[in-house]
Parts: sequence; structure tokens; C-alpha cells
Amino acid sequence: MENTFEELGLNEWLYTQCEAMGLSKPTPIQINCVPPILEGRDCIGCAKTGSGKTAAFALPILQKLSEDPYGIFALVLTPTRELAFQIAEQFNVLGKPIGIRVTVITGGLDMMKQGIDLSVKPHIVISTPGRLADHLQSCDTFSLKKIKFLVLDEADRLIEDDFGEQLEVIFEVLPKRRQTLLFSATMTKNLEDMQDLAMTKPFFWQQISQESTVESLEQYYILMPADVKDAYLVHTLDKYLEKNKKSSVIIFTNTCKYTQILGIILSELGMQCVVLHSMIRQKERLASLAKFKSSQVSVLIATDVASRGLDIPTVDLIINHNVPNRPKDYVHRVGRTARAGRCGKSITMVSQFDVKLVHAIEAFVKKKMEEWPVEEKEVMKILVEVATSKREAQIRLDERDFGEQKEINKRKRMILEGKDPEKEEQKKQKFIKEKTKERKKIRDMKKKEKV
Repeated sequence: MENTFEELGLNEWLYTQCEAMGLSKPTPIQINCVPPILEGRDCIGCAKTGSGKTAAFALPILQKLSEDPYGIFALVLTPTRELAFQIAEQFNVLGKPIGIRVTVITGGLDMMKQGIDLSVKPHIVISTPGRLADHLQSCDTFSLKKIKFLVLDEADRLIEDDFGEQLEVIFEVLPKRRQTLLFSATMTKNLEDMQDLAMTKPFFWQQISQESTVESLEQYYILMPADVKDAYLVHTLDKYLEKNKKSSVIIFTNTCKYTQILGIILSELGMQCVVLHSMIRQKERLASLAKFKSSQVSVLIATDVASRGLDIPTVDLIINHNVPNRPKDYVHRVGRTARAGRCGKSITMVSQFDVKLVHAIEAFVKKKMEEWPVEEKEVMKILVEVATSKREAQIRLDERDFGEQKEINKRKRMILEGKDPEKEEQKKQKFIKEKTKERKKIRDMKKKEKV
């Protein structure tokens, strides 16, 4: 087995750059996937979060680019804006010696400026599907007909979530002859099916492991009544940061509104924090992340937009304010800590309604959560204070029509694009129904096979 980047077949300038970045030796996914990509094969790579997937596709792409630099050489599609910017950072650092030009195309930023950036033919375009599809439909100042590589990062989410229409628009303008690379932290049925679609005998590699989460992650739960969950959260966070002053913590919630509520509660109680969710303007999202990454604030409260791919080395605790409905969402959330061999902890807040979900997660990750110690008397002391802050936060958000404005803006945007909001909603519901039928059919087939 190769133990150095040089032995993977990389050029001297690339492995020297890896060493300069502190990457001493390749990870298993890099060892297994880099050589076949260099050979020109399509590739599907599946490994735990924090296993070095970005470098597994960035390194061979940069090597091929250095041999024949031209126009838009590679297109990388990701499900979230934050992940797009993070991938761009890695490409920029690794490709610095060859003067690489990278452009990030996501929603929330100036479309005119992005159009100009695309027209000057950057080497690498990293984009979310929606915004790139908008550009393809609204202007003809750039072309993707000569790309050498198409990368789907967090491919399972791109395939399974509501990106179908945008991906169709993008795939229509891509050349038939290209290398297609799919990378993900979790393997799904749809991802397996991709081996047969538009890929020429892809190289397939999956990390074999008994657990879906890394060994260095300690997993805990706190059991409490649902109506006092926020007080337990505040107490747990306060005690943890008191003992671990240099720690960084991510708190995951299930809605944009509750993310905002928790942000207001913690701020009212004197805890510095930033929030991250899809209803914040892109510039504010980037500013929040920058503050958190640079340790100006130690707490980030986020929806699942932060659960994919984000690599912030200082994060050593993940708190799940809600128990995710799907075990693989739990895996992605807790994967924001204990990355690249480091240690980390996760605490899941469990109410009386969540026990079945926790059992499903434990079965999926093949590991039992341990109970996190809590001083209940201390929680009772702050109960009224937290409840008051929560009520005030809800009033403030209701006064701002938080949530309603999102729907209004969405409808306005559709009308400006010449679409009928009612018809679009019907199309969406039809798409969801068809998807549900497909999944049911697959489940029924699996049941029959077992019988």
C-alpha cells in the first residue's frame, strides 16, 4: 500500500505542496481513488466524514490541469454554499504553484459579477446546482462543453434531494466524453444505481467499517422532558465551555426559525454565538462562518446547511438540539468533529418522543450512546430565565414576520422568471409523490428478496 503522495503517482510540485500544507501521508480514500482517477477512470468514492475526500479528487484534477491548462477544465457541484467555498479554498491552496483560477457560483451573491467571472474562463468552477442552472438558462457568455471533469461532492444528497431539475439542465450542456467523479460520506441505493448511469465502468471504493462514525468520536445523550429542552441545552453548553475555554461548539437545530430563537436566547444570556441557516443573506452567512472559524465566537447554531463537508479543526463538541429523523443525517452532523484523527464529542438532546429515533441511530452507527451527566438542580435554577428569553425571542421574530418573508420573496422571484407559483408548487408536489412511490417500490422489492 502506498504511504506517500509521491507513490500515488503525483508530480513533485503537488506532493511538495501537500507537505507544505501539513499533509504528511495520504488517507485510505486518497490511496485508493487518486491512481484510478489519474488513469482516466470514472470513480465513486465513499468514506466517513473527515477522511480527505476533497483532496482525493482535487489532487488528480490539478495534476491533469497542469499538463494541459485551458478554460473551464473541471466542474464541481455541491449541495450547500458553505461547502462550495470550502472546496474552493482547498483548490486554491493546492493549486497555488500553477496559478489556478477558481470561481464559486452560488445563490445569494451578485449574478452579474458571477457572469463576468464565468466569461473569463476560470480553470475550476465550484457551484450549487440551482445557481449554475440559472446562469445556463439566462446567458451564453460561457461554455461547459469542453470540461474534462465533473465532480458531484456529497453526491447522495445531490441525487436524492430536490436538485433533479437543475441537474438535468446542467447535464444537457456537458460533453459526453468526460471523467465523472462521485464522492459521499454515506452510501445509498441511488448512489449505487449511479454506477450504471452515464459512467463507463467506474472504479468503486467504499471504506469498509463496522461503524459509520469515526472511532475517536465519543457519543452521548441527555434525556429530558421536551418542554425544558432549552434549559438543559443552556446548562450543558455553559458547563462545557466553563471547563473547555478554547473549545468550539456547533449546535444543530431542525428549522431556520428555531436556529434564530436559540441565537437570541444565548445572546440574551451572555453567550457569544453566531447563527447559520438558509434565510440569512450569503454575505452574512460567510461572515458568521469566518467569525466562528477564527474563534472570535465559540458557538455556531445552524440548520443542516452546516452538516455537510465543513471542516473546522477547532470544533470538539456537536450538540443535536433535535434528534435527526434519518440516521445518516446524524452521521453527517457529528462528522463536523473528530476529523482527521482528532478527538471529539457529540451530545444529543433526547425527549420522551425521540427514543425510537435514537435506537435507529444506534443501530445504524453500531454504537451505543452513553448518558451525559447533568445537574438537574442547576437546570431548574435557570428554567424561568430561559423560558422568558425564549418567549421574547419568539415575539421579536413574529413582529418581523420571520418565515413569511421567505415565501413572499420566493413567489416574487418565480413571477419575475415568468413562472406560475401555483403550477411550480404542483410540479414540486408531483415530483415528491413520484419519489415516494419509487422509494416504496424499492422497499417492497427488498422485503420480497428477504422473504
